[in-house]
Amino acid sequence: MARFVVRRADEAQYLSPGPLAPEAVGMTRWRAVGEQDGAAHTDFGLTRLEPGGSTATHVHSFEESFHLIEGEVILATPEATVHLVAGDYGIIPIGVPHAWRAIGDTVAVWSDLFTPPARERYGSDTYRVPELPVIDPVRVDARDPRTRSFGNITTEHMNPGKQSQELLAVSGSMRTALLVYTGISLKMMVDSDLGATLGTLFMVQYEPEGKAGPHDHPLEEAYLILDGEVASTFDGEEFLLRPGDIAWAGVGCVHSFAATGAQVRWLETQAPQMPARHAYRFVRDWDYLKDQLEEEL
Repeated sequence: MARFVVRRADEAQYLSPGPLAPEAVGMTRWRAVGEQDGAAHTDFGLTRLEPGGSTATHVHSFEESFHLIEGEVILATPEATVHLVAGDYGIIPIGVPHAWRAIGDTVAVWSDLFTPPARERYGSDTYRVPELPVIDPVRVDARDPRTRSFGNITTEHMNPGKQSQELLAVSGSMRTALLVYTGISLKMMVDSDLGATLGTLFMVQYEPEGKAGPHDHPLEEAYLILDGEVASTFDGEEFLLRPGDIAWAGVGCVHSFAATGAQVRWLETQAPQMPARHAYRFVRDWDYLKDQLEEEL
């Protein structure tokens, strides 16, 4: 079985979520990668909720991370009932009751990572529970402890020139930091600081000259292209990824990325979470060692 998957936007199939969302009305999901593709830690896709749609309250035996791409939606949890808008993201820990409810007259679209993958043979690892009380929703606020499991990201958050203390919603820290290196910017969204334990979700931006050479990881990654085009390789096969395309690299899949003369931005997930050391294995570094050893032996 291949150690990678590339799914094109025009191949998307939005189907009923079935047991994943009990008593769902107006909800469909495109599962772009999951257990059927050989993934051990990643079930990644896009969910759509039509106006008037909703789900019953339920819990999962997996961790659920999400990022709202279009529209608005209400998410109810015991911690807070939150009015989410495009750019908001969050984490629903294992076993936390939650329900989705449409708001407004447009379709809501969000990306989601389930880790470990939902197993259809076990009822999608989802369980119907009693309904939560109906309360007025609050908006995501980085300084409000009621929404400590949520956040918001905009294109300005990916701009190194917009990272001064005066422009940040909360005090500067690694939580708010924008990591910038060799034409690449990275902004963490869902991570252990937000409450995740099994996966992460973050935004990546390549400047026109940005690139990352061939490498692999001891974890799985998924990518949803949002803006621009990126030249990529997976185990030696070349692909040009465009907005709406989704790709996945399994453990040991050697992959690389290069911008194609314009800025490119994508949402990325990792599962399990990155280890403290040896998270990247770059081919060029080990080729260097090989060359050194050939001179010494």
